[in-house]
Amino acid sequence: MRLSRIKLAGFKSFVDPTTVHFPSNLVGVVGPNGCGKSNVIDAIRWVMGETSARHLRGDSMEDVIFNGSSSRKPVGSAAIELYFDNSDGTLGGQYASYAEISIRRTVSRDGTSQYFLNNTRCRRKDITGLFMGTGLGPRSYAIIEQGMVSRLVDAKPEEMRSYIEEAAGISKYKERRRETETRMHNTRENLARLADLRDEVEKQIKHLQRQAQVAESTGRSSSRNGSLKRSSWLSGWRKSMAGWLPSV
Repeated sequence: MRLSRIKLAGFKSFVDPTTVHFPSNLVGVVGPNGCGKSNVIDAIRWVMGETSARHLRGDSMEDVIFNGSSSRKPVGSAAIELYFDNSDGTLGGQYASYAEISIRRTVSRDGTSQYFLNNTRCRRKDITGLFMGTGLGPRSYAIIEQGMVSRLVDAKPEEMRSYIEEAAGISKYKERRRETETRMHNTRENLARLADLRDEVEKQIKHLQRQAQVAESTGRSSSRNGSLKRSSWLSGWRKSMAGWLPSV
């Protein structure tokens, strides 16, 4: 699998729709200073899911949108689309039968960012997961930019290990393991919270049961008191009436 072409529109210096073709497996982008060489690299990293504006040589994600010049007005959005030749079936799963894979990312000045995989709306996670372990990604070793070689030479053991794992194709399995462990940890926390809620509800139930028992006992006492008062009143009334009756 290899990158065959890029379509750029409104991205940094590429204000007009532009298509850059990559006819072979090894391609170098050369040109004078300021011609946009680094913008091509930034475009690839950005559409592959890069979320750090610093790694795209900007202060915010809005900086990737063409901001105007002395002769051109700013544009309201930017879009990049990458096309990959998958005729060798490198990407397996549901995309194994596709000879070409396209991924696209768009962003507007209001901060809305969208991802598309073969023209179908998707998540950033879908794109990063698809290419994980292939050497392609927002900060992969497959894209050699200015300073990349020196970073590889001066890389710390942890950084070098990540490059080796990516080249060996095991990074995606480690990422799946990390996600599974995270879900298990979250599940344990949810179970602990449920246990706390259960204990609290059981305490409230016991308290309400005690209140119900007290109310029931009070109700019975009130009923007996009412009956006694009625009996006492009736007895007194009978005695008083007996005093008024004439003797025979």
